[in-house]
Amino acid sequence: MAIRLPRVVNSKKVPKGYFAVYIGENQKRFVIPVSFLNQPLFQDLLGMSEDEFGYTHPTGGLRIPCNEDIFVDVTSLLN
Repeated sequence: MAIRLPRVVNSKKVPKGYFAVYIGENQKRFVIPVSFLNQPLFQDLLGMSEDEFGYTHPTGGLRIPCNEDIFVDVTSLLN
């Protein structure tokens, strides 16, 4: 069962209650609910980002260094 994540491709607008993250080597942009921030699984992904990049993200957005498929699998568990 796949769950679609909200995703903004060509727009810089992010709906209220969501934020953008950049995933994987290709930095694919996903827009996800801020409610994910409280979830332990998502906090693990944030820890990976901190380990890899610290608190400096040169692209200006939050980058998470994981495979896109893994990200989709993890976030589908959070819905």
